[in-house]
Amino acid sequence: MNPIIDGILAMEGGWSFNDKDKGGETNWGISEAVARAHGYTGDMRDLSRIEAYAILENDYWIKPGFDRIAQISYPISFELCDAAVNIGAHYPCIWLQRWLNVLNQQEKRYDDLKADGHIGPLTLAALTRFLSWRGKEGESTLVKALNCSQGAYYLEITEKRHENEQFIYGWIKNRVT
Repeated sequence: MNPIIDGILAMEGGWSFNDKDKGGETNWGISEAVARAHGYTGDMRDLSRIEAYAILENDYWIKPGFDRIAQISYPISFELCDAAVNIGAHYPCIWLQRWLNVLNQQEKRYDDLKADGHIGPLTLAALTRFLSWRGKEGESTLVKALNCSQGAYYLEITEKRHENEQFIYGWIKNRVT
């Protein structure tokens, strides 16, 4: 079992529904739309932890490449996966690439990346070079930087959609650490 997915499942908990939440009904952090896309046809209250685990692992761990990030940095992979479960994988991938670009001392350490949201060999190599250069301090700094982007994202979507005001406190409290 993947402890990151297990941790996210524990944090997400079971079924919830708030009519102001654009995600609609969710269970174990899985929205109804995502569950249906995976062929789930039952009541969302009945989505099992095992079914949710499989969806989370596939869509928010393996597909975006966070499993490969984990081989380089477990804390960074957790941060990316946790954000992806909450907002989708695309933005966290772009945030990683953008932060790696601005932390490379104007390409003295490694070439800039195309911030396309796809974790591939160049992103993995840049992350490896960054961490080889900056070490554990760099790892924790990069996690903080990713949290900054996540917090800015929540602020932006809440300013655009005032219904999100009832959620932003919890997002910041639980997701931006």
